Parts: sequence; structure tokens; C-alpha cells
Amino acid sequence: MAELKYPKKVVLGEITVRDGFQHEEKFIPTLAKLWVLEQLILAGFKRLEVTNFGNPRGMPQFADAEELFKLIRTSKKVQDKLPGVELTAVTIREKAVDRAIRARQEGYGPDRILMMVSTSEPHQIKNSGLDHKAYWAEVERCIKKAHDAGMKFNGTVSTIWGCPIEGPTDMKAAIEVTRRFLELGADDIEHADHDGSAPPNRVYEYFSMVLDAFPNPDLHIAHFHVTRGWGLANVLAALLAGINHFESTMGGIGGQPANFVDGVPVAGTGSYYYQDPNIVGLVCTEDMVVMMDEMGIDTGVDVDRVLEIGRMVEKIVGRRLRSECIRTGRIPKGPTGHK
Repeated sequence: MAELKYPKKVVLGEITVRDGFQHEEKFIPTLAKLWVLEQLILAGFKRLEVTNFGNPRGMPQFADAEELFKLIRTSKKVQDKLPGVELTAVTIREKAVDRAIRARQEGYGPDRILMMVSTSEPHQIKNSGLDHKAYWAEVERCIKKAHDAGMKFNGTVSTIWGCPIEGPTDMKAAIEVTRRFLELGADDIEHADHDGSAPPNRVYEYFSMVLDAFPNPDLHIAHFHVTRGWGLANVLAALLAGINHFESTMGGIGGQPANFVDGVPVAGTGSYYYQDPNIVGLVCTEDMVVMMDEMGIDTGVDVDRVLEIGRMVEKIVGRRLRSECIRTGRIPKGPTGHK
């Protein structure tokens, strides 16, 4: 009998509170963010993104970065589970890295930080304000700083399959960005399709190239946006290539930082690539977890609790989100009683 071969156990990074909420045009209350983090930990997630330590004037959604870290570190609901959980903060620039290090030194900061290099230089400049040469110099300094402070360092590779500014890109360039991150000492690599331009065949091709070049699957994380609806197809393609670590958000929300928050225009990262907030998010956590569970993959999380969290996240953001499974539920394992 023909059988698909894929990892039977995965690690899921849940990034709703950072990547999901950053595209929202209203400030999500700090206590709501805390609730989501607590519930995700109680559901079994071991890797979470908490916030972005970038300048809050440009990204007011993250003006509560220090407060949120303090609250989750002292939460009585999850205190006993925190030793087994890795909390990440995004730190695109060195000032943000320094801010994360101060929080770490004061006892509440992140376990892991993230910096990002785009294969496309126009995208790199728009995201960071620096060209490749200047940004790589900053990355090298920051990896050392992070390790000296006892934090892990994630190198994120962007515009692998295409760039919303420049158009088509060469996947081989992303392999070289990965190589450089690892040579500089990055602890793991996030491979990101930030504009949803990767079709499944090229996802399989790319991750096959990645694992040929850097065979340890623990180094690699797949991060897919669903701008064109290919998210779960790309998850399957990455699984078939041998990837076992994925990131996602509740309801599939997320996208570039909002440039309009609570009625006030802000810098964000400039003009939106896509105007409709309902088309720019990530792979949906709820649907991915249910799909993997049906495939016999051990996700390490409580599927029913994940669906409950998804329903509440819709209330927090105030609109219907992408998840189908929070309405249709899991596939019944026996008679349902319906005629």
C-alpha cells in the first residue's frame, strides 16, 4: 500500500500574540494578550512569540512589551510550566536587541530573540532601514550579545520564494543567507514566506535543498502566510520534505505591522502590501493542528483546547477569522447521533 512519508512528531511555534496581533488596527489589551499566552501554554505549546522590542512609536501594538513579559513570567496559571517553554521576542534592530537584553538582565526578558534578513535588498531596506552589508554587521554583533546574555538567537530568512517589492527571487540566495546565519552562530533558522508567494512544489524543492545543505531538521522552522490560500498545502509539502517545526497563528491572523492603530496613523513598516487584513495572515493554528492530528502526527497540544482558544481570539479581535475547524470541529471518531 502506498503511504506518504512524513515526520510523525512535530514542534509547533505559536506566534499569535506577536505576528498575529501586529497587523490589528486596534490595540489588543495587555491582559487579553496575557490570557492568550497563558492558554496556549496550558494547551501544550512550548514555543511562543510574545512581542516585538522595536520602537513602540512606530508599532504601538507593542508598547506593552516589558509589561507583558513581566506578567507572563509571574503568572500563577503557568509558572510551573514556564521552565519548559521558550519565549521569543522579535528584535529587528540592535537597539531592540539591547532592550531585550536589559529585560533579560532584570529577570523577565526573552529566552530567544529574532533578527531577519531578506534575500531581496529592497525588502531588507524597507524592513530594517539598512542594506545587506550594514545589516549583516549588526547581526554578527547581536548574535554575540544575545549569547553573552544567555539568550538563543533565531535567524529568519525572508523573500525566499518572492518579494512583494521586487517580484521573483532565487531560492539559492536563501540557502546562502541560511548558511551565513549558521556560520555566525544562529541557533535556528526560520524560513519565511511572508507574502504568500510560495506554491507547494517550490516549497518541497526549497526545503529539500535546505535539508541537503543542513541536514539537522531541528535547525529549521517553516513559516507560511496564506495570501493566496496555499498555507496548509505548503505545510504538507514541507512535511513531505522532512520539516518538523512549524509556526502559525490562531485564526490565521497577522501580517506586516499596522500603520493605523486606535484611530491614529503610525509608521508601521510603511504602506501595506495588501489592503485587506483578512488575506494577509499566516497558516491557521486550529486547522493545522486538526489536520496533523488526523494524519497521526503528534503535535504535543490539546486539540480541543486549541479550538476553544480560537473561538475566544475571534472575540478578542472582534471579527470572524479564517479557521474552519472552530466551526466544523474535529472529524468524529464514532456515531454522531445525526440522521
